[in-house]
This record gives sequence, C-alpha cells and structure tokens, in this order.
Amino acid sequence: MSDVEAYLAAFAARRQEAGGSSARRAAVARFAELGLPTRRQENWRFTNLRALEKTIFPPVLPDAPHPSVALPVKYLLGVPTYRFVLVNGRFAPELSDPGALPPGVSLKPVADGKETDLLDGWTAREGNPFLALNAAFFNDGFDLNLAAGEQSSAPSELDRPIEILHLGQATAPLSAHLRNRIVADSRGATLIETFAGTGPYWVNAATKIEIRAGASLRHIVLLDDGSHAIHLSHRRITLAAGARYEGFTLALGGHLTRQDTHVAINGENADCVLNGAYLLRGNQETTIATLIDHAAPGSRTREFFKGVVADRAHGVFQGKIGVRQDAQKTDAHQLNKNLLLGTRAVVDTKPELEIYADDVKCSHGATVGDLDEDALFYLRARGIPEEAARRMLIEAFAGEAVDLVEDAAAQGYLRRHLEHWLAHREG
Repeated sequence: MSDVEAYLAAFAARRQEAGGSSARRAAVARFAELGLPTRRQENWRFTNLRALEKTIFPPVLPDAPHPSVALPVKYLLGVPTYRFVLVNGRFAPELSDPGALPPGVSLKPVADGKETDLLDGWTAREGNPFLALNAAFFNDGFDLNLAAGEQSSAPSELDRPIEILHLGQATAPLSAHLRNRIVADSRGATLIETFAGTGPYWVNAATKIEIRAGASLRHIVLLDDGSHAIHLSHRRITLAAGARYEGFTLALGGHLTRQDTHVAINGENADCVLNGAYLLRGNQETTIATLIDHAAPGSRTREFFKGVVADRAHGVFQGKIGVRQDAQKTDAHQLNKNLLLGTRAVVDTKPELEIYADDVKCSHGATVGDLDEDALFYLRARGIPEEAARRMLIEAFAGEAVDLVEDAAAQGYLRRHLEHWLAHREG
C-alpha cells in the first residue's frame, strides 16, 4: 500500500465509524488528486520528504485517550500567562490554565465550534496536499479571538502572554492534524507557541490568522520536537489597514520540519515582521518557506532569518516578497544569513523579490559562510579555549536574531533554549 493509499484507507475507516462531512470528503479527494509533493515541484525542490514517505503515520482518532503526560517545566514561560495545552493535537484541560480572560477575549478548543466554520474553503484554493490532509483529519486545535469587548476603556494590549503548548507523545507512529484560528480585532497580544515531545509522531498544523484594522499580534514559535518527529506547519495570515503581525520562529528540534508562512497584506500602512533562527545538527532537515504578498500601498515588511547548520544537517530558506502594481510606496527588506559548522552540512537559500510597482524600496540578500577565523583567533589569543570560543561566536551569531524579539519574557525563554542547544551541540 502506498503512502497516499494508506491515508485514504484511514479516512474510509473513520468515515464508516463516525461519518464524514462533504467538506472532509472533498478534502481527502483533493489529497488523492495531488499526492505528496516531489522535488520536481519548485516550492518543494529543496525539502527532502523521504522520512515522511517511508513511514505511515496513522491519524489520531477523535476519541483516543490522552497518553499520560506531565507538564514539562522547561517549556513553561516562567511568568503569569493564559496557558492552553494540547497533547497529540487534542485539548488537554487537566494541563491547561487559561485563567480569567478579559471581556471580549476567548480561547477555546476548535472542537467546541462548528466544523463548517473551520472548513471554509481556505485550503481548497491551494495546491498543498498537506493542507488537504489536515482538513480531512483534524480533530482539534485552538481558537483565539482577541477583541476589545464592550468596555471602551479596555486596554489595547492583553495584560499577559498567551501560552500554547503542543505536546507530542508516541510509542508507535501517529499523526496529529491541528487546525487553529486566530482573530485579532482592536487589541494586541503576545502569543507563544511551543512544540515539543518524544517518539515517532507527525504534526501537521494549519493556522489561519486574521489581523483586522489597527490590531496587532506578536507571535513567537519554538520548535523543539523530538529527534524522531516530523513537523509541518502552514500559516495563512491576512493584514488589514494599519494592522501589524510580528512573527518569530526558533527551530531547534525535530527530524524533518517545514514552516510555510503566507502573508497577504490587504490594507494600507500595515506592518509585517518575520524573523527567526534555525539551529540544526545530526541529520536534521528544516525548511523555512515564506511568501509575503503586498497588495496594498504604503506597507512595510522586515524579514530576517539566521541559520546554524552542523554535522550532516540540511537547512533551507525560501523567501519570496511580491509587490503588486497597486502597492506603491512599499518598503520591504529580506535577509538570510547562514553559518556552516561542518564540511557535510548543507544550506540552500533562495530569497526572491517580484515587483510590479515602480515606487518602492525593496531589497533581499543571503550569505553562507564559516565561523570568522580572525574572531576565533582573537578569542583564543586571550586564553579562551577553542570550544568555548566557538560557542561564543555561534551564540552571538544566532543571538542577533533572538534580540529582535521585543517581549522580554519571550526573549528570555528563547535564550534559555538557545543556550541549551549550544550546551548539548555535540550530544
């Protein structure tokens, strides 16, 4: 049985047990039509999906019991938060502590909502088989609505961060298909998402984010999945006039990971910030793929990613910024810098600009190199051992990206995990 046929059979079995909506049936048919991506497709030519092709990951059943999981202290932010925990893609109320949210703000499992609201066709418009598979199999996720409420005196910024913790635990292969939704309306917030776990699991997450006029969202993502895990995330973000999205991804764990982020800037004077870092070792495979579509005038994009790739690992950055003809006065800049720490480490980087307007200020670039030998010599000449000197330089290189996170608690959280990766780099 092929990898595609296995998921079709799993859907057929689930449909016999619990039925299936027409939208879910259409989604699985779309997956069957598309099949898994291959390197002959431009958007996937750098990503090696062999780990996903050679193993079948049966989807978690809607009524499957949660495995016994303790709340890992190392993945808690360490300050008061509104905490929401999912285990193998399903809400875990016993581990969560959402607290008393302000009026107008709600955070709940998507399983509590109407399926038709979540299967609204946003995946059908794309030729992405993983989005189709997600629509067919999702059980749960989180639904976050940020509004000012009825009180006009309500603060514009949420008083504490929202902490979403995704835990995966598997003794045999399984897949968790999460479907998340975020709407920011007249209020700003900081959201920290963490993915971690153990065992041979596959996370296939789809998140739709709508930032309405004048609203903002700071969205921090830590990827620290287990060494046998596969993680694919698909974020689709829309920005209205005057909206701001500030995203940051720190990718450390997982065997195969890919982050696809598409941003549609539909309103004037909107701001999009996409920053991050990926630190890889062993035989890890990580792709950061971004597409930012400037469809309205006077908006700004800042995109900065740094990569540290060691051993036999493979890092990929594919970033594209498009500026439509009517998007005059666009100010967009993109940069990817990479550090190779071994002769067998590989980086593929492909920054792109596609501009149809004539009154813009745009730039893009990429670098790939080794540690600065002069800086290394300078540190060693002052009595610092070579390994310590190398670590200092790597930390300074990756830390430049982490410094861009303006929230102090989130920056400290990312720093702790960056330092842990450096301390166990040879492990």
